[in-house]
Parts: sequence; C-alpha cells; structure tokens
Amino acid sequence: MPSIDQIIQREPNPFDTETFWSGNFWQEQQDPNLMVDSIHKEAIVEIENILDLVAQDNRTRTLMLEGETGSGKTYLLGRIKRQLNPKAFFVYIEPFTASDYIWRHILRYTVDSLLEVPEGKEDSQLMIWLKGLSEFKHRSIIDMIRGDRQVFIRNLREAYPAGIYNAAEFFGVLYDLTNPKLASLACEWLRGDDLDEENLKLLKVQHSIDTEDAAQKIIANFGRIAEETQPIVLCFDQLDNIARLSDGTIDLQTLFSANSVIHNQKLKNFLVIISIITDTWRQNSHRIQPTDKDRLDTVLQLKQVSLDQAEALWKYRLSILHRNALSLPDSALYPLERDKLEEKFPGGKTKPRNVLILGRQLYQDYKVNLVGSELSHVEEKTVEEEKKPVPVVEKTFDPIAAFKLVWLRKFTQTQQRVTRVRQFSSPELIQMLAEALSALEIAAVEMRFLPNRIYANYSLSYQMPENGERVAVVWSEDQNLTKFCNFMKVCQEAIEQNLCQVLQLIRFEGVGNPHNLGYRIYNDIFEDSPHNHFMPDVSSVQYLVTYHSLVNDAYSGDLVVGEATPDIKELETLIRESQVLRGCTLLQDLGVVPAFVISDDNKDEWQPIEEFLLNRVINQQCLARQRLLQETLHQFSYVSEGQVNQLIDHLCGDNQKVRILDSGAKIEDQLVYLVRV
Repeated sequence: MPSIDQIIQREPNPFDTETFWSGNFWQEQQDPNLMVDSIHKEAIVEIENILDLVAQDNRTRTLMLEGETGSGKTYLLGRIKRQLNPKAFFVYIEPFTASDYIWRHILRYTVDSLLEVPEGKEDSQLMIWLKGLSEFKHRSIIDMIRGDRQVFIRNLREAYPAGIYNAAEFFGVLYDLTNPKLASLACEWLRGDDLDEENLKLLKVQHSIDTEDAAQKIIANFGRIAEETQPIVLCFDQLDNIARLSDGTIDLQTLFSANSVIHNQKLKNFLVIISIITDTWRQNSHRIQPTDKDRLDTVLQLKQVSLDQAEALWKYRLSILHRNALSLPDSALYPLERDKLEEKFPGGKTKPRNVLILGRQLYQDYKVNLVGSELSHVEEKTVEEEKKPVPVVEKTFDPIAAFKLVWLRKFTQTQQRVTRVRQFSSPELIQMLAEALSALEIAAVEMRFLPNRIYANYSLSYQMPENGERVAVVWSEDQNLTKFCNFMKVCQEAIEQNLCQVLQLIRFEGVGNPHNLGYRIYNDIFEDSPHNHFMPDVSSVQYLVTYHSLVNDAYSGDLVVGEATPDIKELETLIRESQVLRGCTLLQDLGVVPAFVISDDNKDEWQPIEEFLLNRVINQQCLARQRLLQETLHQFSYVSEGQVNQLIDHLCGDNQKVRILDSGAKIEDQLVYLVRV
C-alpha cells in the first residue's frame, strides 16, 4: 500500500469544488461519509417536529429557513430530504421565471419531483403515493390494470365526495398512471404540459391544465389525497433568481402570496419550506405584505459552525485518503492543522463553505510542495547532466480551467436528466435563452416582447449591434394547434405594428398542415421574409439549462470555482472567456456565437478529451496517470484506455507545461504534473 504522502500526490484534492453540493436535491446525491451530524442538528430536529405535526393534524405549515451565503441552506435541504423521505414526499421547486405563471410552475416541479425514486426504493414517490390510497391497498396493480376504469373513478369519488377539483378527470388520469401505455402521457397532463387534441382524447380529458386556477386546484388535490398517505414538503430555494419586478428587485411578494393562498384555501398536508439568504430577506422583507409574513409559522436561522465542527469537516474528507494509506498518520487532520483554523477564524465561528475553501488552499499548498520535493529528487541527476534548472511545480490558479471542469460536471448531469425539449415550459425556456444572451453581451435584451397577457412570457427582444435592428425571439412548445394559431396571430400583429424588424420563432413541435389556420398564418410570416423558424435540438436545451443552473448558483452564492465564489457578472465573464456556449447550435442559428466548423482531420473528435486532460492537470497540479486515465474514461465512455494513454503522451509531449514525473517508471507509478515554464 502507498504511504499517505504518495496518496496525496496521486489523488485529487478532497476539498475540490466538484465535491461541493448545490441546487436541486434530486439531481445530486449527498455522500453520507462527508456529513457532520452535529452541524445544523437543531434545525433538522425542529423541521422533523413540524413535519410530524403536519402528519398528525393535516394542517399545512410554512417554515422559513434563513442563513448567510455559504451557511449550508441548500445542503441542509438535501440532508432533510435524505433523512425524512420515509416520512414525507419531497418536492424541490426551482426559481420561478414568471410571476403570472407561478402555480403552473409549482405544479410542474411538484410532479417532476414526485416522479423521482427515493434512495433505497424501487418505486417513484408518485407510485408510493398512489399505492398508499385505500383503492390501491385493496387490490394489486395488476388487478387495477385489468379492472374497470370507471369503477376505480367511482370508488375514489365515494372516498372523496368533496374537496377534489375536476374529480372524474383527475381520478381517471391517476388510473392511467398504472397503464404502461398511458403513464407517460398522464404525467405530462398532471405537470401541466399543453397536449394536443388526440392525446387529450386518449386520457379522456377535455383540457390541459393551462390556467393558474386549474394548477392551484390540482395541487390542492394532491394535498387532499395525501391525508391517506404522507405529507408533501415543498422546498423553495435559490430565490435570488426568481422573476423580477419592473425596478429590478426580486418578486418575493408573489411567492408569499401563493403561500398565503395555500393557507387561506386550506390546502392540506403540505410543509412549505422557504430557504432564503439573510441579506436577501433584509433587503426585501419590507416589500412583503404584513398579512403574508404572518403566514410564516416558524423562522429558523442557521448558525455558524464551531471550530470543532470545522475540524470534523476536514477530518471526514481526509479520512478517505487516510484509510487507503500504508499506515494511519499521527493526526486525523494530516496534512492540515487545527492551528490554521484558529488563525483564519479567530472568532471561533465561521460558515461551512469557508472551512472547505480554506481546506482546499492549505491541502493544495502541501501537495505542490510535496510534488516539488519528489520532482527534485527524481530529476536532479538528469538535470545536472543536461545543465538545465530543476523544473518547478506550477502553483498558480487558473480560473478558466477550473470553470471548464465545473461546466463539464454540470453539463454531464444535465445531459442525464434533460431528454426532451418540452421538458420545460415556454416561459422557462425563453428566460434561459435571455440569460445566455446577456452573458454573451448581446445588446438591450428585454423580456416580454409580445404585447399580450398570455404570450408575453414566451418572448424577448434584443438589438443587433451592426445595424441597430430590433430582433424578437418567440418560443412556444404548446402542442395544441388552436393555441399555436392564437400565438401566430399575436406574432403577426407585432410584425404589422413594426415592433421588430426580424422575428425568430423557436419551436420543436409541429406547426400543423395547410388545413389549419395557424399553419397558414405561420406560412404568411416566414415564407419569403426576413423572419426565421429554428428547430432547437435537445443538446441546445441542455446548454441553456446548464447555464441557467449556474446562474441560479451564482445569484444564491452557491457557485464555487476553485477557491473563488463568482457573482453573476464574474460568471458571465467566465462564460465568455471559456467559450463553453459555442457548442450550442441554437445560439449558432441565432447568430450570437460563431458557427462550429468541423475540420477534415478528425482532431475535433479528440479536442474535448485533450481539453479535459489539460484542465484536470492544471486544476490539480499533479495527479497519478492512472487516476487521470480513470477519470477520463468515466467522463468519455466512448474512448478506449489505449486512446486515452496516447492522448496523455501527446499532451505531455506537445505541452511544455505538462510533464510526466519519472517517465521511465511503470505507467501505474507515473505522475502527471504541471510545471512553471
């Protein structure tokens, strides 16, 4: 077995930002081995007690979780979900992008979260919820599928004679969730997707859930039926990137108004958790109506961690390395020291993120010095013979290399979960596009271009720098062709009023046929005109979603790149300098990034892998060749071990900054390191 110092040279920094946790708790898995139970233990106990009260009396309660940036609010939500999921169904609500769309937004993310499978379970939360109903307890799923749909609906209506909105259709769709042929379509209806007439007929429903009132009442249905099963926990997080008011401030009032409706309408069996940054609450609380503030049952303020807890955070991360060493170090903190905590935080308190960032800095300093000593020992003789100076390990931090690794990790996560263009609502898609345009410094980006109450949130506009023309972008993925027709009418009116010189339609869904009025209007607009229709691919949506996730992190103070915590302006700079959005074909179609040119020599195929190898070495300064190989194979499953080894040799041969320590050693014993040129 290797010594602890050899492991430190070979392995990644255990305090790397890739181990930090942020955002939707259904998209990232917490490592329980890195968890310090005593941190925020009082808050967890309090939340569990409140959840138990909801389960007992079915009365909805609202809790505000307040803390400074870096205090661990988002991590705590994930921890609560992990520990209390057996007691309740957990829902993560992403920041809402349109104030007049909030109930449909809540419904969409409620259903999406209910479709997630809890840790250690085989069924999704939604199926666990269904199986908890009395109608399911009396018969098996197979019996349900073989049974009569109308009998199921009648039985549930008898069980819930009042308090269920649109009961026949709602219970019918619940029945369809048990039918493999209709389950996916039933989920789309429940989450508020706009379905065409054919799909509505398959589900035996009249309309999609396309109004705020209908969405609110469907959410109430979930709560009403949850009396038989478990409470539903609605978690609102990263509120610094919610919809904004005309003065640029965040629209917290809309969220608190929605919370008041939940209470006033007596929606049952919900625990609403509003997670907010302390400064954000101080700056905006005066904008909230006093009656809406009164709907907060409990306010929990996260405390800073003690130095003992900070030390435990270090120990838990270092213990993974210590366990693999030939012998345990004398100190569980090795190679770090508690004195550094006391020196950095003389008040004896700090935030968890500060502890982790300090740990990364100190660990990396030790690692670089260690590799430097090893380098001098291995190459000293060769250097003397060739009369060259001993290479020095590079210590500088490269923010672009670090950011590209953060981007790649987020993008990979997005690729796994985003598989359809219509996975997001049109208001969300247009907001994501607006964020990308702003990052690329496109001039005068303005939301809500279309002068229409329904479709304003489907649109934006910006100014072309070369000629000053106003370009409008509209994005609709509504399947219903009647709605598409209305949408085209609004676009046509905007053009006739000369509100823009160029209109760009983004739409993956179909546009009908010559028998449809919407199709004919569409043809009038886009045939032989300066206007364009672009069909987005899933990859383009994945680019936009990945950046949107980083924007949420930046606004909420959760984004960590190396040892820095970029704000939104710094994130936009990183986006431009790293050029990570250049691969988005939709942005290429819009002409806001250069079109990607494929060369004839197949170098483009290997460029992402070579870039990953280089960025990883730059970020770590030194890694075992075998570790670098394994990470690359994990990230790029389509390449072979031999191909990656060739790329590593090529990288070390062509790039004077990257070298192999003791190239004569066996491959499994080699180190790849970064040197100062």
